[in-house]
Amino acid sequence: MAIIIVIGSLATVSAVIAIAYQALVQDFEDLLTQRQIIEAERASERVNQRLQLSLNSLSAFASQLAADDRLADQSDLNAALARQTTLQDLFPAALLIFDDKGCAVAENVHVPNRIGTCYLDRPHFQEAVETRRPIVSKPIIGRTTGRPLLSFLAPIETDDGDLLGFAGGTLDLGKTSLLPENRRKGFAESQGIEKIIDTENFLYVDSGKGSQNIEPLPSPGEDALTDAALSGITFGQVNSKDGLPLIYATNHLQRLGWVFVRAVPYEQATTPARQSFIQFFNISLLITVVIAALSFLLVRTTMSPLDRMTGRIRRMAERPDSAMRLSESGTPEVSNLASAFNQLLEERDNLARLKDHFMSSVSHELRTPLTSLTGALKLLTSGVTGQLNDKSQKLASLALRNGERLQLLVSDLLDFNKLSDGSLKVRIQSEAIQPILYSAIEDNNTMAAEHHVRLVSDSAELPHLLCDKHRLRQILDNYISNAIKFSPQESVVTISARLNSAGGVRITVSDQGSGVPDSFADSVFKRFAQAETGTTRSVKGTGLGLAICAELAQLMNAEVGYYNNQGAHFWVDIPVFGEASSTVSDKEADS
Repeated sequence: MAIIIVIGSLATVSAVIAIAYQALVQDFEDLLTQRQIIEAERASERVNQRLQLSLNSLSAFASQLAADDRLADQSDLNAALARQTTLQDLFPAALLIFDDKGCAVAENVHVPNRIGTCYLDRPHFQEAVETRRPIVSKPIIGRTTGRPLLSFLAPIETDDGDLLGFAGGTLDLGKTSLLPENRRKGFAESQGIEKIIDTENFLYVDSGKGSQNIEPLPSPGEDALTDAALSGITFGQVNSKDGLPLIYATNHLQRLGWVFVRAVPYEQATTPARQSFIQFFNISLLITVVIAALSFLLVRTTMSPLDRMTGRIRRMAERPDSAMRLSESGTPEVSNLASAFNQLLEERDNLARLKDHFMSSVSHELRTPLTSLTGALKLLTSGVTGQLNDKSQKLASLALRNGERLQLLVSDLLDFNKLSDGSLKVRIQSEAIQPILYSAIEDNNTMAAEHHVRLVSDSAELPHLLCDKHRLRQILDNYISNAIKFSPQESVVTISARLNSAGGVRITVSDQGSGVPDSFADSVFKRFAQAETGTTRSVKGTGLGLAICAELAQLMNAEVGYYNNQGAHFWVDIPVFGEASSTVSDKEADS
């Protein structure tokens, strides 16, 4: 078997070595191509974001230029232009105001003969008139300046939607760059190439020299990278002017008609592949030697004893019994494994006993001192011991909130323990529903405010309930706290009460969150179960709250449930008080 393992390992390594180099080169080539695609998209997106920022700012300025149902006076327009320092930074070439016929009526940078010139024949003016939306033109030549420009337009409209004119801004592409100044930082060191091509006018916006510089494209065939970018093939390989293979990728910014091109030498894919291949070969050779040395010993000394142990462990899994233990005999490795497994079983039994002891001692060890702590903190925050400064008041309030939260968790554990051993009692009697709902909302308003959620009540006049008021409040408080935790900010949690079809009263707590996940539907009211949702707020707890609600409802002859409908709706059905039910009864819980 050892010889077979060695021969098989050598054959496997040889076969892998035969194909590994080409696979590695292909992987690195794909990664490098993908990186160029991402970087080209990123450069395009940055330019697009700046264009959108400029359009949004210009639109905000345009909304200030309407005076009732007409364009503002000339003096007001000039004053408005003079105040727009931020827009002047975005449009250093000029800020303009046009009337509804596309004629310039005001400017912040004087250009001879521009005022009074009409531009309605320009395609972007016609598009702005038709769509009534902010527009940025593709690169054009200025009618009065003769410079390569980008023209931005934002409609000026009345409240009724009548067109009064346009606010305009221009960028001189020969003087102002739309590209980040540090975009080529670190890229030139990798011998990479980056170009930006205006496909409408067949110009370089950036010829790869690192700055925006308008110049004509070379003739077809002179630059293979430019020809490939204009061919419409978004990525691939070409040869540079020096004959070196390049990996390139392009991205087209439709708004401007620009193509962003990035390319790196193909050698950047083969060099790391070669290094990885050498490392892989050395590791594979070392592994083969180690396998040859250890295979014989491992096969002979472990296989047979492990088979016997596996059979015994499988029988123990089929019939769990803490008294069953593995025999700690055989080779040291097998003996140690059996000993560790036996120790694991012993630890399992110890943990079970420790859990029982912990649950029985929580009341004395945690609840009593925690009650004292929260009581003392309440005195501090109420000012009985003296007025605290703002910082101390905040710290004391924070400690009190966390103490009360911990007290609720301890109470859940205690109720769980009482429900488990059958010692929890409920006192069922006639109770008015309105005070219960009112106190539930009042006591949870602070938590709702912290989560920016509003609590509202929706209930009609209803008969008295036959229930334990304290335990019903415990159910409602759990429903409400869960609804708050899983609700989006600025939403509403509604506590409603209506007669149900069985003649009882159904109290429903509804939120506007994402609802209970379908995968969690069967575990909602089970112990130690918690769902994961898309909320970003903390919803950690014991996972006992809803399970306790279900068992408390059973003790009061009530029922609980939920449904999803644009949020989670948790309900509890409570019997109503009748003449035959006027006596007070004590009922012990079933474990």
